[in-house]
Amino acid sequence: MLATLAATVTVLGGVALVLDGATRPPHGGPVMRTGTGPRPGATALPSSGPGTFSTGSAAAATAGEGHQHIWRYMVQVEDGIGQEADEVAAEVARILADPRGWTADGKAGFRQVTSGAYDFAVQVASPGTVKQVCDLAGIKVTHDVNCQAGKDVMVSLTRWMLGSPQFPGPIQDYRALIINHEVGHRLGHGHETCPGKGRPAPAMMQQIDGLKGCRANAWPYDGRGRYISGPQVP
Repeated sequence: MLATLAATVTVLGGVALVLDGATRPPHGGPVMRTGTGPRPGATALPSSGPGTFSTGSAAAATAGEGHQHIWRYMVQVEDGIGQEADEVAAEVARILADPRGWTADGKAGFRQVTSGAYDFAVQVASPGTVKQVCDLAGIKVTHDVNCQAGKDVMVSLTRWMLGSPQFPGPIQDYRALIINHEVGHRLGHGHETCPGKGRPAPAMMQQIDGLKGCRANAWPYDGRGRYISGPQVP
């Protein structure tokens, strides 16, 4: 299964998965992950899948047109997990185009593609498949997590559907946090922590591990275009 999965990701994702764990984020920092163990109710969702993916359509306009760098990305959904690739692609596009997202810095823009060269692929997959991809990339994770492994932004189906007990509010907001956090790593951002009691948690904070007095927040920027930052995590 591992060999089949590695071959599938290489073809669909264009990523050379390194069995000895040498793969690391492009900015040279520590490997990145978010998540904890299984949550109540997660057993209603498939825990594993075939390791093959369908690519969502790219109907969305480019977000941040004219910015310094336009990141080309795909959205892919593992086959047989009950999610439509086109619907997931549309939701990811809305998140990346939100004015509170990464385009607010005036530098990063995003263009969804279905083929050809790309900078990263958002892949929603069963927890078992996410774990295998992350482990193959040298990111040793527990069950039911998200991670960024090279060009792969891996999203656990359980988190996508059920959210996190640490994050109140609509599931759409938690999905925004997943995408903003893991894509943030792909853009070169490291982890941050709570800047102070009652303040919004940075999107680059591992909010799944607890808010440490901050308020849950899904977005890297506020409505005025100010970056929501916190102390860097070594």
